[in-house]
Amino acid sequence: MSTDPYHAVQAEVQASLQNAATLRASYMRIRSTAREDSEELIWARNELKATLAALEADLEDLEESVNVVESTGARLFGLEEAEVMDRRRYVGHVRREIETMRAEVEGSSDGRRSRPSSMIGPSGRATDTAPPEDEDAQSEWAKQEQQMMIRQQDETIDTIAGTLNTLHEQAGLMGQEIGEHVEMLDDLERGVDHSEAKLSTAMRKMRNFIRQTE
Repeated sequence: MSTDPYHAVQAEVQASLQNAATLRASYMRIRSTAREDSEELIWARNELKATLAALEADLEDLEESVNVVESTGARLFGLEEAEVMDRRRYVGHVRREIETMRAEVEGSSDGRRSRPSSMIGPSGRATDTAPPEDEDAQSEWAKQEQQMMIRQQDETIDTIAGTLNTLHEQAGLMGQEIGEHVEMLDDLERGVDHSEAKLSTAMRKMRNFIRQTE
């Protein structure tokens, strides 16, 4: 079975995505209060841009691993087609998140621009209400992410169970070997006792013979 690099790369992408989300929240907070030319805001913007660039590079590697599985055949990696589709959807979700955050950081410089998915309320201010299709996409991705985590947990549990079974078998073999060694020692002890008894008998006979010949 060929080696599947997906999970190692996906873990890096997920960690980078969470880091980017944290930086985005910090950037949005600073932008809501600081001037556009403040050093703090400029630093936060540049940090978020650099993180998004690194995340996009990791995502390219992740997408390449999905392409390899699709072109080679999921069965060769021990995967079902549904798993490959989940991976493809995850790549699409992360790419949309990158595009959203990049649009925010590269968009209007007035410090009050809301997310592209935000809607304008009656007062003319941006609200945090996302379009239904965005909410559906987020809900679907969250469901897929939860299913993926459950599968990974199941795989981890199976691995642990296999390790415990192996240890149990090894412990059984060790116990059997120890029992055999104990039995051998018992046999040896009985043999020594028997030899000592024979030697004592021979010594008594020798002493009696010496006394008779004196």
